[in-house]
Amino acid sequence: MADRSGDQWDRRVASGLAFLRRRLSGQYEVDEFGFDPELTGAIFHPLLRLLYRDWFRTEVTGLEHVPTDGAGLVVGNHSGTVALDALILSAALHDQHPARRYLRLLGADLVFRMPVVSELARKTGGTVACNLDAERLLGNGELVGVFPEGFKGIGKLYSDRYKLQRFGRGGFVSAALRTGTPIVPVAIVGGEEIYPMLADIKPLARLLKLPYFPVTPTFPLLGPLGMVPLPSKWLIEFCPPIPTAHLTDSADDPLVVFNLADQVRETIQQTLHQLLERRPDPFGP
Repeated sequence: MADRSGDQWDRRVASGLAFLRRRLSGQYEVDEFGFDPELTGAIFHPLLRLLYRDWFRTEVTGLEHVPTDGAGLVVGNHSGTVALDALILSAALHDQHPARRYLRLLGADLVFRMPVVSELARKTGGTVACNLDAERLLGNGELVGVFPEGFKGIGKLYSDRYKLQRFGRGGFVSAALRTGTPIVPVAIVGGEEIYPMLADIKPLARLLKLPYFPVTPTFPLLGPLGMVPLPSKWLIEFCPPIPTAHLTDSADDPLVVFNLADQVRETIQQTLHQLLERRPDPFGP
């Protein structure tokens, strides 16, 4: 038993040294968007795994609806004051999907204007939420994640929890239509409780050029400690895909785009209601 433990430790050390050697020598690959799968798998996902598995006790259902290969557009609700839901979704999907697929997240411009955050977002597969980048990723057969509520979703008050905000102009639908990509709605319950936003100090948000400045039960009262998320119970459910291949000629039709966006939104909202019934206690086991 001791020899076996020693061998495992030796392999871990050797693997770690080989990883460092590749990083220092530049012997690793990134794609045209800056995505670094090795760094994501070795560093970022293990950290997120501690959160989604142990802290949030996340249960994931409906993974059979996520394509095993080829393009797919995953559309989810957004919440939580800090956009942890996008990161948790990407890590849980990669870990539990049979094909171990990476979710290429689309983020707001603000994310890519922040020096450190921008670099991290690029390394983990993120890019700016614009139709051009979305269509390029989908055209390459990638699994793309988008949150149409944007800052309206993550910056809403706790009193409005699990009430979907407006989905914008449906740009995500146009990207799916142009590439004939199936849309997979996903509902995420748990994010609303990690940083319950009681108020938004708008003058301070404008001063700091932020979309909102949150007041939660622990922030800013507890300072940096207020950034520790509350251990809510998370449920994530992927819904049946909505095909678009038969509608590629309607990518510029506002009525088709609106109706499809509304269908996706309604699917997510109804699934949220069902998940909340399954999870009566936000902080239960």
